[in-house]
Amino acid sequence: MASWRLLTCLGVLSAATVHAHGGLMETQSYTSRRGHPEDQLMSFTRGALISRDSGESWRWVCAEAMGYGSWQPESYAWLSGGDILTATGKALLRSRDGGCSWEPSSAFQDAWVTSLAEHPTNDALLYVATGRPAVTNLLYRSEDGGETWKPTPLSREAVFSAVRVAPSAPKRLYLSGWKGYEMYLFRSDDEGETWEDLPQAFTGSLQDAYDLKLLSVSPANPDVLWVRVSSRSTVGSILYTVLRSDDGGRTLTPVLEGDDPLVNMDVSADGRTAWVATYNHFYRGREGESFQKLPLPTGNACVTRVGEVLYACGSTWLHEWALARSADEGTSWEPLFSLREVQGVHECPAGTPVREKCTSLWPQLAAQLGAPLSPSQPDAGTPPDEEAPPKSDGCGASAGSAGLAPLLLLTLMLRGRRRAEERPRLR
Repeated sequence: MASWRLLTCLGVLSAATVHAHGGLMETQSYTSRRGHPEDQLMSFTRGALISRDSGESWRWVCAEAMGYGSWQPESYAWLSGGDILTATGKALLRSRDGGCSWEPSSAFQDAWVTSLAEHPTNDALLYVATGRPAVTNLLYRSEDGGETWKPTPLSREAVFSAVRVAPSAPKRLYLSGWKGYEMYLFRSDDEGETWEDLPQAFTGSLQDAYDLKLLSVSPANPDVLWVRVSSRSTVGSILYTVLRSDDGGRTLTPVLEGDDPLVNMDVSADGRTAWVATYNHFYRGREGESFQKLPLPTGNACVTRVGEVLYACGSTWLHEWALARSADEGTSWEPLFSLREVQGVHECPAGTPVREKCTSLWPQLAAQLGAPLSPSQPDAGTPPDEEAPPKSDGCGASAGSAGLAPLLLLTLMLRGRRRAEERPRLR
């Protein structure tokens, strides 16, 4: 049935152009404000989506207002005080007014900010890693919620790809990095004051692996962590391998391999179940068992655990939801939100970048998504004879999704390859 619907949609949709960052528009990560679950944010192909009412309604923050250019954020930290921060791979962006205005931190100048990590209980304590090739990179610590930053003693001429704080032992930090085909984990047991280098050597099919990246640390055991590496298959395609360490990063064992780029992963509170999201699939691995691919989400995925509930990105264009939650470890999903339900531009005061830059862009995006064009939004940017499209019945064969037709089939077939080229930094 799904294949029939896809072919039908391709046959009836027009060849209009999609004005999106990378083809299909999708959600890419989910976060909620610490201590304020009513405030939620999703990374989106064309900026971000924000809800201030526990997910009842979602509104758009355009990329133009955020000013990140081609360095698209993939995850965010929303502090209890209200500030939102994100590492783009080039800059550390911050919003002090709930997403209406954004500015890059001046603390890092020409350094490329690749990763941001939060302390599990102390909102004021943050870590940032830089990762510009062919220069000396550092790990920075902030003790005032990101207002000021000081370098830790860790300094290497290597690309630092990700920093993580062990949830069950917050003095334990891990950092991943690489220089050419030399790959490292760095470990600190005193909040970054001293460090142990853990060079990683791979054999067999992974002997030429590259681009090591730390994914997650177990919430229950600071010695258990997961990383991923990239490698070439025998036919030249890129493979992505997830590896697990049970000894604090000294040795790594492969647990999942595929040709679909990884997005992120999360782990249950007891550390016994892990979930891995890729661009097209969703996997669950229980203790003592191999990872299994679950039926949903497919075509687009991300995962975040909040307490005992999982939140996942999905694809509006394939199964009609862009965000869902699961209370049974991903076996079944309750749809929460579709991109067709975006309510307009994030409500911001006059004079803010979101109000000034996003308002005129909204009618065009609404038409592409098949979302309602709110009467409160001016009709700038939409031709006079063009009306807001009705919502689709399922596959997107309405005026609002017509722009997806020329790219849909190619995206579904070659998505991994194209996205790997467009977003080499996997968060």
